Amino acid sequence: MNYAQIDALLHKEVIPAIGCTEPVAVSLCVAKACEALGTLPERISVALSPNIYKNAMGVGIPNTGMTGLPIAVALGAVAGRSEYELEVLKDADAAAVEQAKGYLESAEIKIDIDRQTKQMLYIRAEVFAGDDCAVAVIEGAHTNFTLVSRNGQVLFNAEAAEGGSCSEEDEATLTLAQVYEYATTVPLEHIEWLADAERMNIGAAEVSFTGDYGHGLGRLMHNNARESIFGDTLFTKILSYTSGACDARMSGAMVPVMSNSGSGNQGISATVPVVVFGREKGVSEEKLLRALALSHLTVVYIKQSLGRLSALCGCVVAATGSSCGITYLMGGEFKEICFAVKNMVANLTGMICDGAKPSCSLKVTSGVSTAVLSAVLAIEQRHTTSLEGIIDDDVDKCIANLTNIGKNGMRETDKLILEIMTNK
Repeated sequence: MNYAQIDALLHKEVIPAIGCTEPVAVSLCVAKACEALGTLPERISVALSPNIYKNAMGVGIPNTGMTGLPIAVALGAVAGRSEYELEVLKDADAAAVEQAKGYLESAEIKIDIDRQTKQMLYIRAEVFAGDDCAVAVIEGAHTNFTLVSRNGQVLFNAEAAEGGSCSEEDEATLTLAQVYEYATTVPLEHIEWLADAERMNIGAAEVSFTGDYGHGLGRLMHNNARESIFGDTLFTKILSYTSGACDARMSGAMVPVMSNSGSGNQGISATVPVVVFGREKGVSEEKLLRALALSHLTVVYIKQSLGRLSALCGCVVAATGSSCGITYLMGGEFKEICFAVKNMVANLTGMICDGAKPSCSLKVTSGVSTAVLSAVLAIEQRHTTSLEGIIDDDVDKCIANLTNIGKNGMRETDKLILEIMTNK
C-alpha cells in the first residue's frame, strides 16, 4: 500500500475551515481578486454555479450576525486573506465586520448564477477600481484557483480539476478495502494530526451549549430534554454533540472546525460521533485515531465518485464514515464495516440537499442516529442484502449505486430544489 499517496489525499481533503465552506469559498475568491487588484474595489461582480449559490443563500457568516452572500462578498473584500484558504475570514474581527457592513452600503455588488458552467463548483469574482480590473476563478474544489488576472494579464492559470489541483494520475483511487487497510495498518505517526479534528469539532459542540445558535437542537438534547425525553445515554450524547457543532457553525459562530472534502458539516459528522463514542467507551488514543482515519477516509472515498456538491445531502456520506468508525470501535472488522455501509445506503439514500442553513443540524442528527443504528446492526451480523433495493453484494458497487443516484439520478431534483429556493 502506498501510504504516502493516501496521506497526501487525506491531508488535502481534511482541513480547517471557519464558516460554511460555500460562502467562505466566495469570500476566498473575492479576497484573491482584491489582492490581485491591489486596492479595495469600487465594484464587485460574482458569478456562481447553481450549487454554490444554493449552499450560500441562508447560512450565517462568521462573526457578523448576518446570513447570505452579500456580507460574505463584502467581508472577503475588506478582511479576507487568501493564504488562509478556508479560514480566509480568520482576521474578521468586530471592526472588520463594521467596515464590511459600511462597504455594503457604498460599493456596487452584483451576484449572479452562472447557468452555463458545467462545473458543480464554480466561482468567478471580478473586482473593479477606476480603470483597473482583476479576476479570480475557483473551480472543482473550494480552494482550487484556476485563474487569477489583472487588467487582462494572467497572473495564474491552471486546468480546472474536479476534486482539486491534483491530477487524477497523482491522486489515490480507493476501494473500501484499501480504506480499511490504511486506517488499521498505517504507522500511527501518519495520522496523529487527526487529533486536531477531535479537538476542533468537539470544541465547536461545546461552544454551542453555551449560547443560542440556530435551532438550538444540540443544546436542547444536551440539557433538560436529554433526561426528560431522550434519556441521559451515550446515544443522546452523540446526537447532542454532533448537532451542537452544526448549530454553531451554521449560525456563524467564529469557531474553526476540521472539514472533509470541502464541507465543515461533513467533517463534524465524520469526527464527533466517533470521538464521543470512543471517549465514553474508554478506548485507547491509537484506536480512536484509527477510527477517525477510517471515518474520514471513507468519506473522501465516497466523495471521489459523488463529487463535492450534489443534490444528495453530504450528511449521508459523512454519517456513513462515522458508522464505519463506530463499528470499528465496537470491535468490528472489515466484514462488519461492509455491513454498516450497506445498512446506511439502504436507509439514507435520497436525502436531499436544499442548501446550507441552520436546519442542517436536523439532517446531521438524522444521519448520525442512522450511523449508530447501522453499526449496532452490523456488529450483530445483521445487514441489508442484494435482494433489497439498490444494495449489492460488492460493497464498492453498493457505494457506486449511492453516488450514481446522487450525482446523476438527482440532477433534475437539484434543479427543482434551486427553483423552489429562489422563487419563494
